[in-house]
Amino acid sequence: MTAIAFDNTYARQLEGFHVPWKPATAPAPRLLYANTALAAELGLDPALLQGPQAAATWAGNQLPEGAEPIAQAYAGHQFGGFSPQLGDGRALLLGEVMDTSGRRRDIAFKGSGRTPFSRGGDGKAAVGPMLREVLIGEAMHALGIPTTRALAVVATGERVMRELPLPGAVLTRVAASHLRVGTFQFYAARGDLARLRQLTDYTIHRHDPALAGRPDAPLALLQAVAQRQARLIAQWMNVGFIHGVMNTDNMALSGETIDYGPCAFMEAYNPAAVFSSIDHGGRYAYANQPHIARWNLARFAETLLPLIAGSEEEADTQRAVEQAMAVIDGFPALYEAALLDGQRAKLGLVAGSGDDAQDRQLAADWLALLEAQAVDFTLGWRRLADAAEGREQALLALFTDAAPLQAWLQRWRQRADLPLAQDGVVSEATTQRAAAMRRASPFVIPRNHRVEEALTAATMDDDLQPFQRLLAALQQPFSETPELLPYGQPAPAAVTACYQTFCGT
Repeated sequence: MTAIAFDNTYARQLEGFHVPWKPATAPAPRLLYANTALAAELGLDPALLQGPQAAATWAGNQLPEGAEPIAQAYAGHQFGGFSPQLGDGRALLLGEVMDTSGRRRDIAFKGSGRTPFSRGGDGKAAVGPMLREVLIGEAMHALGIPTTRALAVVATGERVMRELPLPGAVLTRVAASHLRVGTFQFYAARGDLARLRQLTDYTIHRHDPALAGRPDAPLALLQAVAQRQARLIAQWMNVGFIHGVMNTDNMALSGETIDYGPCAFMEAYNPAAVFSSIDHGGRYAYANQPHIARWNLARFAETLLPLIAGSEEEADTQRAVEQAMAVIDGFPALYEAALLDGQRAKLGLVAGSGDDAQDRQLAADWLALLEAQAVDFTLGWRRLADAAEGREQALLALFTDAAPLQAWLQRWRQRADLPLAQDGVVSEATTQRAAAMRRASPFVIPRNHRVEEALTAATMDDDLQPFQRLLAALQQPFSETPELLPYGQPAPAAVTACYQTFCGT
């Protein structure tokens, strides 16, 4: 058995925050996916992902030396309603490793069977949703967006019952940590201040060690989480990503995107876009994501209030509320600044060379054009980079009425200082600007119909080739080559209009 150099601080330092547990045995494990690049980044022995032993290892049948599988406890607001006990109902944290860059990373199973937190569920997962985690996670990584990533997917050789019997699978997920807002809510709901202090200290040492020992450390942690979430949500918005289930148990304090269940990438720009089959009221619609992030942050602040207030003898609850509210109320400005940074890159504007309000208005007017004419969000941005070089035909073809676009383009060229080509010759500076815009606006995203094609082939026909081809395309999102053209085209409008995603549980 190959050992992993685990250093399991969560299991060792946070006794009572988890339940030791063993994964279920898979009757006929078969390796479907192995992320060798991620394994190298983690400093793992390549043998762990090779041969028949790999399937047994990552199905949970034969754990690597040093693993201490535990089911973590947490609570959470799900669609606004509070559940005081959720926890890892189908997941197990195997342990932690220090990667080759000196970062601590969790290695965890998903779909490995029932735990004490399963609440009546079977604790299993199906092949399709686990391969979806691979596709979306690797796409986000290639886009430069903080994310959990898949190390391996193993088919278990058994069927799991959903609407239909489906082939089962176990995902191995790598994360900066699995600490969530819901982790804090679990102990706050029980009034367990001792464990809240312990958890706060652990989280600070894990993610913000510079804050350790500061008298205002709990408040500073809240500020650090707010900053990470502002940057993350702005990145989602600038690529048209809709998480679909932004419950507090899915808000990672590390600032990584976690849980790719009912997620999707928007095609025709629509701020009200919802694809999740369970989001009937549009709570987690595209445009609501920054508001929900602030709401979740407020729930995190509530758990920290006793610690921000100080000891019982010297507690100043009113001041603690005011301090926490200042962070929560400051979140929109953090988000707007991060959003504008991304929009400026996509618009080819030089940061600091103009008025923020003017640039925000220019970006807002561009998005209003996309919305009014149902223009594909990804291609609209991409073709704008072509227009920077004077090649406007592909952009114009996306619009049914070119007049409003032409008026906006004139304003944009003036603001971006992009002169029209002279005698068909584009300056080197303009070419470089357009290239920078393309590095900020992908051509290839996980188009929903392509994702479904790949997952259906893998699930129904045991055919992984569409999955492998799509994954290869998603790993080079900013390239626009002939072989990638099929992956850059939107689905027919009729397909997008009725498209739904599911949580995969």
